[in-house]
Amino acid sequence: MPEDLLDGVEVLAFVGPAGTGKSQRAQLVAGEHDTDFLIDDGLLIHRGQIVCGRSAKTERNQICAIRRALFQFPAHRLQVRRALAASAPCRVMLVATSEEMARRISRRLGIPPPRAFVHIRDVASPEEIARARNERIHKKQHVIPVSSLQVRKNFAGKMVGRLRILWSGEEPQGEKTIVRPPFTFLGNLAIEPEALAQIIREISQRTPQVASVKEVRVDSQGDRLRFSITIAVSVGEMTMLDLALFLQKRLSSSVAYFTGLEVGKVDVVVSEVVL
Repeated sequence: MPEDLLDGVEVLAFVGPAGTGKSQRAQLVAGEHDTDFLIDDGLLIHRGQIVCGRSAKTERNQICAIRRALFQFPAHRLQVRRALAASAPCRVMLVATSEEMARRISRRLGIPPPRAFVHIRDVASPEEIARARNERIHKKQHVIPVSSLQVRKNFAGKMVGRLRILWSGEEPQGEKTIVRPPFTFLGNLAIEPEALAQIIREISQRTPQVASVKEVRVDSQGDRLRFSITIAVSVGEMTMLDLALFLQKRLSSSVAYFTGLEVGKVDVVVSEVVL
């Protein structure tokens, strides 16, 4: 993850629950707040044109889509960060399902946290939000705020339509694309602690010099995972300290990769040595 904040980048966020019409109104809200870029579902967009990135809606399963939207793929994250650095000073609007998601995206990209939040209820009526939810639930349709030609290149689902829009003043026309991803974004995705424990056990048991896994404990620390593992080790090239540090790093990166969750703390306890 980037360590230093990009200079000259001002951030605000447009937030609302999934399926409430954020992407449909994103360009309008971005224009009203005089933003240079829009970040929506993994894409960096300027005036309806994709600058770089990849839409989460192009992914074939929900786990990958969540990780894509949160910029957890290093190459993807670096590409967008470099584009923002090259365009600074600039103003960016993040589109997210919650204020915390917007903060997580800003941390991932190494940009300042949002200075202000615009909520979907501020720009859409309850009737409009309900209508957007109905479209999502019954038709499983999503809006990507770019042209269909740009979306078509790597989209895995079905494209079902497009909407023409106009920028204010003498700006050229823009376009929104209506798509049907290969899976639904509705509902909550939950990973049971036992499933996490099994992943941790499997990774640990595949690590050289780990003779057995005695105990795994999984907990949460805010929006991050915290877990501890007790192991028995065998004698080998690595010392117990080196092995514990190696396993700590391996578990942290592997669990984050497979689940899309942020790992805050990993404790490795060596309880015995097997000769």
